Amino acid sequence: MKFLKKVTIILFLGLLVSSCQTTGRVKIDDFTVNMNSPKITVGEVELQFETMMGMGKLKKQNVDVFYFPKEDAVCLTYKYEFYTYNQFWDRRGRRVFISALQKYNEDYEARNLERNTNKTQLKYGTVRGYLIWQQAAFTVQAFANMNVDLGYTFKERSPYFTIYQRDTEYIDENARDNNRISPNLTMYFTRAQAAELAEIFEQYVNNLPSDYEEPPSPGKKDDIPKDIY
Repeated sequence: MKFLKKVTIILFLGLLVSSCQTTGRVKIDDFTVNMNSPKITVGEVELQFETMMGMGKLKKQNVDVFYFPKEDAVCLTYKYEFYTYNQFWDRRGRRVFISALQKYNEDYEARNLERNTNKTQLKYGTVRGYLIWQQAAFTVQAFANMNVDLGYTFKERSPYFTIYQRDTEYIDENARDNNRISPNLTMYFTRAQAAELAEIFEQYVNNLPSDYEEPPSPGKKDDIPKDIY
């Protein structure tokens, strides 16, 4: 009888530990978006990319922003090295971005930013995104989920809030020649630029208002702004 009680207690404790471990894990769910779904044009945001092959100074680009109501996803559409990319953010990703920017601004104001480390680009968390990329209208349209790291880095002696888009692979089950791998890619934001995107994300974290009107697109500027640190 005592032996059975001991066995029962051991099994119970084992199940309890297993349950706690499972509950403690953070599950990041994949999601998909159909490019043919209805979409709303939101406007543009400014950001910087590295030049081709990473040579030279950062290059500014105005990135188109769309909202896909059916999938509740915000899309950043941009061109880089002859490809067009559509980077999708679900609601969870948008919330994490807003929180990450708040933490970055706190570190910035407290002068806690580190200059000489490669780990800062993932300091504020990782989210799951969805990517659709294509070289031309007549070429393969690749798609896959990917990880997106949120953090910061210094470029040209100035700090930038960063979105680090991890590489991902599209696998065509019917034609191996159609397989594609997207590159690792970093988006660089000044605090003002990141705030513009956070404002859009915050708008689409809540339900879209019934009287929503498309905002005017921001004017283009020639000089790349920098944050003094």
